[in-house]
Amino acid sequence: MKPDIHPVVFRDISADFTFLTRSTATSDRTIEWIDGNTYPVIDVDISSASHPFYTGKAKIVDTAGRVEKFNRRYGRRSA
Repeated sequence: MKPDIHPVVFRDISADFTFLTRSTATSDRTIEWIDGNTYPVIDVDISSASHPFYTGKAKIVDTAGRVEKFNRRYGRRSA
């Protein structure tokens, strides 16, 4: 086992989802877990609870009209 592996809580802030795992990552902030113990907590932006691949909810992010530009250039042409 690698040295300095300890329990850490990862919290997905976008999906309000937390999970306890072992990691070498550290944090100054702590959280009280379900078992009553206090563990370091690391906030993440995305996890399996919020990632479109795992949830099946794909989002189309249109930045500066790129989708419309693509459709104009390569979209179906009406007869």
